[in-house]
Amino acid sequence: MQRIAFKMYLNKGQKEEYKKRHDQIWPELKKLLKNAGVCEYSIFLDEETNTLFAFQKVNGEGGSQDLGQTDIVKKWWKFMADIMKTNADNSPVSVPLEEVFYLE
Repeated sequence: MQRIAFKMYLNKGQKEEYKKRHDQIWPELKKLLKNAGVCEYSIFLDEETNTLFAFQKVNGEGGSQDLGQTDIVKKWWKFMADIMKTNADNSPVSVPLEEVFYLE
C-alpha cells in the first residue's frame, strides 16, 4: 500500500461550499476512486492560507491524481472549478508532497 499526499488551493471564503460538495460526493465518483484502489482519502484545510492538504492510502500504483482522463473526474473538476485554483483543463492546481517522516 502506498501513501500519497498533495496540496491544492481553495479560493477565499469557499470553505463551507467545498465541504458541502464533498459531503455530497457523487456515488459514481466514490465508486471510481474505490475501484482505482483509493481505500482512504482525507482532505484538511489550513484556513490561514486556504491550502488544502490531501492524504490517500492506495492499493496499487495509482491514486486519484491518475484518474484525470475519465469523464466523471473531468465533470467533478468542472463542478469544483469555481471555488478552487485550477489549471486550464479545470483540474485543481495540485502539488505533490514528499513524505519525510512516517510512524507506524
